[in-house]
Parts: sequence; structure tokens; C-alpha cells
Amino acid sequence: MIVQKAAARRAAHEVPAAPTPDRARRRPGGGLQLLVLALGFVMASLDTGIMNVAASDLRARLGLSMSGLTWVVDGYVLAFASLLLLAGSLAKRFGARRIYLLGLAVFTVASLLGAVAPNGTVLVAARFAQGVGAALFMPSSLSLLMNAFPEPARRAKILGLWSAIVSTSVGLAPTIGGLLVGTLGWRSIFLVNLPIGIAGLLLTRWVVAAVPSRGSALGGSGHVLGLLALGSLSYALIEGPDIGWSAPFVLAAFAVAALAAAGFLVRERTARTPILPVSLFADSGFATANLVGFLFNFAFYGALFVLGLFLQTARGASSVAAGLQMLPAVLVIPFGNMLYARIGPRIGDRTALTASLALSAAGYLLLFLLLAPGLPYGAIALLLAVANIGSGVSSPAMTGVLMAAAGREHADIGSATLNANRQIGSLVGIAGMGAVLTGAGAGYQGATYAFALAAVALAVAAVAGRLGIRGRG
Repeated sequence: MIVQKAAARRAAHEVPAAPTPDRARRRPGGGLQLLVLALGFVMASLDTGIMNVAASDLRARLGLSMSGLTWVVDGYVLAFASLLLLAGSLAKRFGARRIYLLGLAVFTVASLLGAVAPNGTVLVAARFAQGVGAALFMPSSLSLLMNAFPEPARRAKILGLWSAIVSTSVGLAPTIGGLLVGTLGWRSIFLVNLPIGIAGLLLTRWVVAAVPSRGSALGGSGHVLGLLALGSLSYALIEGPDIGWSAPFVLAAFAVAALAAAGFLVRERTARTPILPVSLFADSGFATANLVGFLFNFAFYGALFVLGLFLQTARGASSVAAGLQMLPAVLVIPFGNMLYARIGPRIGDRTALTASLALSAAGYLLLFLLLAPGLPYGAIALLLAVANIGSGVSSPAMTGVLMAAAGREHADIGSATLNANRQIGSLVGIAGMGAVLTGAGAGYQGATYAFALAAVALAVAAVAGRLGIRGRG
């Protein structure tokens, strides 16, 4: 979502690309092209949201431990976060449509593997493969969209529709997941991807024009070091509560993560073609936006992971009821987006960002203070809505801060860096919240601790935003 919002800001100023032979062929109208390119995003968004509702049923049906369940959720995020920047380079080198089709194929096959998984190990492998597929097709879909709509005015309109489609799919995912799990069982959450993926593969070749490939350095060693750092850190955070924080494998994983991260930083500073825009981090606005993005996703996706389990474990909701009860936590986000569109230009991105983060932190803090067996669902829903309407403002505001710092010259790599950094925040947030639940349980105690952790992360983000962003409202 960060990438398309950033692209929308640039759309009015970009020069249309020269027609290519493939583009010159007569193709179906823009509405169908938009729908086809949105299929992958919708499929991945639904899959991520559905998993938060299906987690409790998966844990019971497959006999998963909390660490095993966390791997099912975080395996996808780990692969996605680690390969997102590499996938962008692959799209430039080999062509965006080719990489988009490859990603859709991998995601679809991985969904079939998940649907027939006999145990947790196979399911985790399927989720890793889904993450690889999503990393391949998500950046490519935006490149194809930009190529399909070169006229700035029409492109801006299309990007608005694109954002609405993605936001709606994210908002409806818990309810759809609850209905699928409650009526057809957990395997249906993977089977539903098969017709979408197959339709996407067939229609993309017919509807979407290819984008000419361009030479692009892949930076293989940097991606390997990044994957090693994230994978080792994930292992330590997920397995630590289960086998002990002082266990040799856990300590070794922390050490490998630290060494790989250090190696990645050295490589980025000395390489001729760094993966990340190292020089941009000297700008306090750019660095702060990335820190805020990490903390924001840490809190939001970590709390969402906890919420689905809490509603079913502690409050006895069925998967269908839990999906419906999670609606206030996600459907208010588009309203926050619209609120930002009204107030952002007036008060500035800095003020909008810090105020909305503080509002979200206050919502989770009140949940920490008030959450108890006697608290009615209406009060919980209201506090979640307060927290996440703030999230709806924070997301575009942090993008605005980052784009102002990166400028037009570095807009693409800047937005990709923020997107990757946010995914890492999701990865660590889900693993961290899973560690909290392992120690305190998925009931009221575990949920209150998790919501307190979310409140602290958002409060730190608000303070960082206020102190680190200067001259931007």
C-alpha cells in the first residue's frame, strides 16, 4: 500500500513512457487491466488477514505449539520482507510482467501445497513459498500499472481506485476468513487462492502489456546477508520462549543475526551498488520515517495477530464471530486515510503523523488498562477503532514525510525501502507478540501485555516523529 500511495504523489509529474511494440497492440480497457493487476494484491491481502482469524483453528487442528503457529504466520512475512527489494531488481532486469507471472504461479502452487498440508512443517514451508511469490508479484504489479496508464491524470484516478480495492480487501479479510473457516474448514483459506491465481495468470498474458527490461544490479551478497539476519532473528524470537532464551541454538541465532546485520551494513557502505539508499539515511526525515514505519507495523500487525487468538481463546468466539468482531479494527482504516486527505495539507505531515500515532498509542494503552472479562465487546471495539483510525492517518503521513525527504530522484527506492522496513516490523512484531503469548497465554493476561507493548511502540514512534522530523509541518 505504501508503494501505490507514493506513486500517486508522483503521478501528475511523470512523463509518459514511449509506446513499446507490445503496448501498441490493441488491448482491453483500463478497468479490466486494473482488475487483473489488483488480483495478486487482493489475493495476498486476503491471505494475510484471513490467517489472523484462522490461527486458532490451525493450532487446534494441526496440534501446533505457539511457536509453530507463529512460524506459520511469520514464515510468509520473513520471505516477503527478505526478498521484496531483490524482486524489484529482478523485475527491472527480466521484465515486470515475467516476474509478476512467476510470482503468481509460485503463490498459487504454494496455496495448493498449504491446502493439502498434512502437518505443521509442510504448512510452514507452504507459507514461506507464498511469501516468495508475493515478494515477486507485488512490486511488479505497480510497475505494470504505471506502464498501463501513462497519462498522469488518468493514472492518479486509477491509483485511487487501486488503493480503494486493496484497502477494502484488507478490511474484509477477517470476516471472509471467519466465514471460510467456520463453514468449509481451514484448508479453504488456501483453496480460495487457486481460482484467483489461475485467472490472474491467464488474464495477465492477455490483458497486460509487457514492460521492457532494464539492466539492474542484483546485489546478491547483500540480500543473502539480510535474509540470514532476519531469519536468525526470527528463529531466536520464535523459539526462545519455547526452548529457553539461554538454549545454545537460540544464543547462536542471536549471534548470527548480529554478525549478518553488521556484515550487511558494511557491505552497504562499501559496495558500488548498495541495495538501500545509504546516503538518504543522513536525512533525519527519511531515517525517522523508516523508524516510525518499523514501529508502526510492529504494533499494528503484532496486535492484529493477538486479537484473532484472543477473541477465540479468551472470549469464546467462533471463527465466524471473531471475523465479524475484528471488523472495527480494520474497516476504520480507510476513514483514517480520508481524514488524512482533509487535514494533512492543512497541518502538515509531521503534526498529522505524531498526533495520529499518539492517538493509536492511547487506544492500546486504554485496552491495556481496561481489558478484563467484564469489559463488553462494544467497549473493546470502540478502543480498537480509536487506535486504528489513527493508523489510517499515520500510514499516508509517514509516506509523505519519506517522499519529501527522498525527492523525485529517489522516490522509487525510497518507497521500496520504507515498504521493506515496515514488513520487517511486521515480522518482528508478530514474533515478539507470539513470545508474549507463549509466556502469558492467549487469554486476557497475554492480550493486555501485548496491547501494552503495542502502546509503547507507538508512543516511541510518536516521540521519534516529533523530534526527528523538522520543517515538515
